[in-house]
Amino acid sequence: MTITSAGTRRPTTRSDGEAPVLFASRRRWSESVIKLVLRLAAILTIATTVGILIALVIPSISFFSEVSIIEFLFGTRWAPRFAQASFGVVPLITATLWTTMIALIVAVPLGLGAAILLSEYAHPRLRKILKPMLEILAGVPTVVYGFFALQFVQTTVLREWLGLPTQAFSVLSAGLVMGVMIVPTIASLAEDAMSSVPSALRQGSAALGANRMQTSLRVVFPAALSGIVAAVVLGISRAVGETMIVAIAAGNQAQIVASPLDQGQTMTGFIANAALGDSRVGSLEYNTLFAVGLLLFLLTMLINAISIGFVRRYREAY
Repeated sequence: MTITSAGTRRPTTRSDGEAPVLFASRRRWSESVIKLVLRLAAILTIATTVGILIALVIPSISFFSEVSIIEFLFGTRWAPRFAQASFGVVPLITATLWTTMIALIVAVPLGLGAAILLSEYAHPRLRKILKPMLEILAGVPTVVYGFFALQFVQTTVLREWLGLPTQAFSVLSAGLVMGVMIVPTIASLAEDAMSSVPSALRQGSAALGANRMQTSLRVVFPAALSGIVAAVVLGISRAVGETMIVAIAAGNQAQIVASPLDQGQTMTGFIANAALGDSRVGSLEYNTLFAVGLLLFLLTMLINAISIGFVRRYREAY
């Protein structure tokens, strides 16, 4: 402890670079408690993920001991409950890709457009009203979206208004409504990323003569690209893992989907329908659920890993 010329005390800094003893002694016990809680939360998250993986891997090992991985990944016929069973998962993958692609075609333009409107054009008071209204869509139960897709979009919009030759179900109706469902996710996260861009960039763009649209698309959008990509990838993950909409509106016929007007069964749709059956625990039909779930888990992890690499590469720090 040293005394300055003004007569006040100042803690002496230790030569080894550690914090002053006076400050170290005044650390609040609550900080240690909060740090412990955060560590426990992180450990619990990791343990939950590991537990999910173990719960999927153990039955999947039993499944692949009876079914070839090549047949599972590249087979074109999915009939696990038939007398002549076949376990080719390609039909489920094609239906999942169709619904996800249609959902992204709807959600990405609408979500990014809403993000630009809220971030660059809307008055702060208007933003406080519009953003909660947009996020209300995220709280609607997915089963409601599913019945909306089946009763209104499929029957009224596609068949009556547009006159499309669809059957009772189609991946088109499921994908369209799924896109509406993930719009709030993309819009909210993208708006947060764009709002975090410093105002100095906008002011510099305006000083060079750019209008608001040019500033939004050529300055703000590239600066917030990493956050926008993260928002889109999260939307993709939600679309791939969505269950109730596709289980209700896409159909239960496992076939290779060649057109959006066809019906098809997605991976999540199969899990939802087959899990309600009377398959004996430990049987091949029962383990099929875990094999499909493991594939879905790995696909989601692959999408997230690609997005993390992209975000780290193009992240901007201000």
